[in-house]
Amino acid sequence: MQTNVVQLAVFLGLTLLVALATWWRYRKETHSADSAQDFFLAGKHLSWPFIAGSLLLTNISAEQIVGMNGAQNMLQVWWEFGAAAGLLVLAKVLVPMYYKYDCTTTTELLEKRLPNGASLRRTVSVLFLLGYMFILLPMVLYTGARFMKSLFQPDLPILAIAVLFALAGLAYAALGGLRAIAISDTYMGVVLLVMGGLVTWFALERIGWDFSGIPAERLTLWGAPDSDIPWSTLLTGMVFAHIFYWGTNMLIAQRALAAKDIREAQKGIYAAALLKFLTPLIVILPGIIAFKLYGDIDDNAYGRLVGDVLPAWLSGAFAAAITGAVLSSYNAGLNSAAALYTVDIHLPMVNPKADGKRVGQVVQVVFMLASLALVPLYQNAKSIIGTLQQLNGLYSMPVLASFFVAIFVRGANAKAIRIALVFGVALYAVFTFAWTPLHYLHLMFITLVATVLVAVGLSRAMGAPPAASADA
Repeated sequence: MQTNVVQLAVFLGLTLLVALATWWRYRKETHSADSAQDFFLAGKHLSWPFIAGSLLLTNISAEQIVGMNGAQNMLQVWWEFGAAAGLLVLAKVLVPMYYKYDCTTTTELLEKRLPNGASLRRTVSVLFLLGYMFILLPMVLYTGARFMKSLFQPDLPILAIAVLFALAGLAYAALGGLRAIAISDTYMGVVLLVMGGLVTWFALERIGWDFSGIPAERLTLWGAPDSDIPWSTLLTGMVFAHIFYWGTNMLIAQRALAAKDIREAQKGIYAAALLKFLTPLIVILPGIIAFKLYGDIDDNAYGRLVGDVLPAWLSGAFAAAITGAVLSSYNAGLNSAAALYTVDIHLPMVNPKADGKRVGQVVQVVFMLASLALVPLYQNAKSIIGTLQQLNGLYSMPVLASFFVAIFVRGANAKAIRIALVFGVALYAVFTFAWTPLHYLHLMFITLVATVLVAVGLSRAMGAPPAASADA
């Protein structure tokens, strides 16, 4: 489908409308006198609908919609159903701890749970920052640009489209902080759910609601050993990947930390968990329909389907929804990176009197430029969602192991956990780049267990600090 005036007008109009509605609501909100807290945590005044909306849209970005539909099989539903379990762990286990210790970042919990834990906190923050810079942010830009190119077919390279996304995302993150991000996420989340539902409806109409001819292995929930998600991985790496992403990842948990109290945070998390049972209708089913229509076309499936089944004016509205989803994940990554660097590294180590908001804005610009430079590296990825999940294992399981030991192991030694962190990253790097004997989700589980064992063993060997038992 070639871009036409109707598509473009609807796209620009809806995008501008959401931006104006966000600005209007942002100006009405109560702002904190602490500019840094207002920038990173919305002054701790987010209500549960905005928490739920921001959680949902931060997660459902182009890499999810394009990548999961690109897999073109029903097995991907486990990523959505498993998310509900991860959200429950966040609500029932981690949020009460974050609020008990008055955490601004998730990593702050590590320092407050362990004597001499400041260095561990900074080490984990650095791992998060590297993950955001080299994996998350460039992947979000690439997948968003790729979708727009497949839908509108503009005479622009993918990198040029990525630049437009990056600049718009920076504007939200740098000018409005988390409050503006959460408001726009919620508005665009409604648009995305409606438009995504319409795509699925029109696609079902296109095939006459008839799934015959689709191979059984594309429709099963029981993954074979050589499938994308073997059933055995549901018992190993899958569940822990969700706990990391939803529970300890600053990108997600930052929304829960911005509520006025625990109860408000939990209400938003529960609402997001319920919505995850509806999202397969948007992020999985269309890909299967695309297989029936076009065959195995990988990550091009969703863009082609949308371009074929939606009338011009609706495809323009859907492009606006995808733009909102891309910007949500991108500006969330920028804001989380800014918070981690400013609160965990710059203020305690460089200049305690610095303007936190100003430092955060500089960090966002740096991360924007770095992520744009890395976009071309992802253009040869065979599977967007598989590549993203696999690379995340480089830091996700070692980081989760650190939280597990800090929270549950009495007498844990922060220095021992730092050593184990390095071991875990190195181990998974070997699994990823040198020797891959099992599915990557199994290898993530092995990395987690091995890192925990090394941390506990070294803690016993090195001896716990004198005050370790007091807060364990």
